[in-house]
Amino acid sequence: MYKNVELDFYTAVLGGEIIVSTFDGKKVKLKVEAGTQNGTKVKLSGKGFPVYKKEGQFGDLIITYQVRIPTKLDAKEKQLFTELAKLRGK
Repeated sequence: MYKNVELDFYTAVLGGEIIVSTFDGKKVKLKVEAGTQNGTKVKLSGKGFPVYKKEGQFGDLIITYQVRIPTKLDAKEKQLFTELAKLRGK
């Protein structure tokens, strides 16, 4: 089973934890590594659909991170991003 999960820009850059719902409605906490890129895939073993004719067995759930880039920045946010860009030589 595949699932896209939105990941905010700051968590993608800095790392952190998110909560994701699985097939059976349960929620799992995932650790997000700092520097996670858009399209990164994470496999959750045994958290997908039930396996056909195998009671009690479940397939894997593949999570694909969709990094959400901020679009409406205020003046202070723009200034901070500009300073970061300068630090990185951009």
